[in-house]
Amino acid sequence: MTATSPVLITGCSSGIGLASALRMHRAGLTVYATARRPETLTRLAAEGIRTLRLDVTDEASMRAAVDVVEAAHGSVGALVNSAGYAMSGVAEEAGLDDMRRQFETNVFGLARLSQLVLPAMRAARRGTIVNISSVFGRYAVPGGGFYQASKHAVEALSDALRLEVADFGVRVVLIEPGPVRTTDFGATYVANLKPMTEDYDEFRRRTAEYFDAIYTGSRRTLAGTFAIQSDDVARVVERVVRSSRPRARYPVGLLARSTIALRRLAPDVVFDNLFVRRVFPVPRDESRRQPPRPQPSPSPSPSHEGDRR
Repeated sequence: MTATSPVLITGCSSGIGLASALRMHRAGLTVYATARRPETLTRLAAEGIRTLRLDVTDEASMRAAVDVVEAAHGSVGALVNSAGYAMSGVAEEAGLDDMRRQFETNVFGLARLSQLVLPAMRAARRGTIVNISSVFGRYAVPGGGFYQASKHAVEALSDALRLEVADFGVRVVLIEPGPVRTTDFGATYVANLKPMTEDYDEFRRRTAEYFDAIYTGSRRTLAGTFAIQSDDVARVVERVVRSSRPRARYPVGLLARSTIALRRLAPDVVFDNLFVRRVFPVPRDESRRQPPRPQPSPSPSPSHEGDRR
């Protein structure tokens, strides 16, 4: 990819999107950084990066951003779909509106933006679409089922799209990070763990502590110890954007590579019991773990021996 081929990145207000915009701009690439709220992009604008408003749940803003890039360059050279957030909570208690909002942002927005850039990419016979997935696009753990389902959907969509557009010179690549120490993302995830019914209350508490430890480093956990930084992911994104023959998938971080390999090789019962239940909080029926309450001895029945008549 040449320095003048534009890179359009979503979700640049923080995290992976921000780090990717900075890294590629400093490497000499033409970058258009976008976010739902343009005021969050002042740091990038100060670096000389072109900034645009782009809300992946708003058709008009997506069209307008793509039009700006295509008017200046003919086509988008690389689209990096980084915008997203994680809905948390047990599946039983998830609200339908929350489920729809999760998929609107993480799946439908990504899909629609890809549709908007593809006609010009096909006409130019070149282009790269980079979809930021997750290690949770390959397996799932309790407490994040709908976020993880959205990433599974991104994986399937990317697989299909990669085959559909390959002969037109367009590449579609998945980036699968392990836990990323991103304060904003983690704070949102923990904050979304709303009060649950009594049976799940202890699970909620342990889950909040677990993910807070990963994202803030407040205490040592396996995932927290091996958590990566946003720039680790951005480095891989840049490599993909520059590559003429990128791979279909790039797991990022030791945990991503090792656990994806384990998931591929281990039967479900082994993966569940030897990995998920040992590493992640899992809901437990606390009533079964409490000793039974002593039952009062029945009162003796009164004797009527002397009451015969």
